[in-house]
Amino acid sequence: MSERTVLSVAELSARVKEIFVSAGCSERQAGAVARVIVAGERDGCKSHGIYRIEGCLRTIGAGKVVPDAVPAVISDESAIVRVHANGGFANAAFELGLPVLAERTRALGMAAMVVNNCTHFSALWPEVEAVAELGLAALAMCPSYATVAPTGGRKPLLGTNPMAFGWPRENDHPYVFDFATSMVARGEIELHRRAGKALPEGWALDQNGEPTTDPEAALAGAMLPFGGHKGSAISTMIELLAGAMIGDLMSPEALAFLGTTTLSPHHGELIIAFDPVRFSGQRRGNPFIQAESFFEAIAGQGARLPSQRRFRARSQSLAQGIALSAAEMAQLQRLLQVGLAAVE
Repeated sequence: MSERTVLSVAELSARVKEIFVSAGCSERQAGAVARVIVAGERDGCKSHGIYRIEGCLRTIGAGKVVPDAVPAVISDESAIVRVHANGGFANAAFELGLPVLAERTRALGMAAMVVNNCTHFSALWPEVEAVAELGLAALAMCPSYATVAPTGGRKPLLGTNPMAFGWPRENDHPYVFDFATSMVARGEIELHRRAGKALPEGWALDQNGEPTTDPEAALAGAMLPFGGHKGSAISTMIELLAGAMIGDLMSPEALAFLGTTTLSPHHGELIIAFDPVRFSGQRRGNPFIQAESFFEAIAGQGARLPSQRRFRARSQSLAQGIALSAAEMAQLQRLLQVGLAAVE
């Protein structure tokens, strides 16, 4: 018996969606969350793949997300498109608002989507990729819950506060980066804990504010921002723009709302879209052609563009399927059979 099972993207998507429908999610909510989870597995991002299902189910079981929420778009003639997630997952709200954001951006040159009152999945590259596929550039950001100490501090105050950017390319995958402003995503520390591996130095502090390489101590203490004061400042900017400015929770408030870091974070999200052609006015020609020349110069030095590894993994998954271990398959089957009881 093989220790690994290969599923197509469609087969895995159907299984993950069924798990969420069985847990009480509507078709809209289950489909949106399943798409981003499977995208993580498809692209080799294990920290944002099926590993995240249990956290989402715990959040449903704790009553901190509305599994059948119906998001609503509020749009006028301004550059701000507001989507009320109404307590549901951010993914369904984003999918509903995306066509309106694209229309506003093409009409005005730039526009912003504000998603309020949502449970966020913690990956932002699906959002900026979706915008880039429409020929627009995008910047996305959101807070999280307080798990990161500001530089010079000793206690959690900031979230992991991810930020992502996407630039469209006509004959290639978009240029995309997505990273937490902490040293790593919190899921990476959890994966180290599960594997019994020590953390690299400089990732985290324990409960007493002392440096630690123990994943258990790190999860009970505080993570650190990347780049010292620079990462701390960028993380603070995200708290202001994607928390205070959009009228939603900042990371300490999100943690207070949840009462634990074992659930998916609840807050808002900000996505800003740009029309590069409108912005450039074609003063120096086509901005996409200029961008390609720049990308070629980067590659010409032997450097790798961000997300290239992810896109290679995607191509392989689409051609050959997604390989899951026996333990992962057993986990999926158990989650499907017993639903929320599996994470109580």
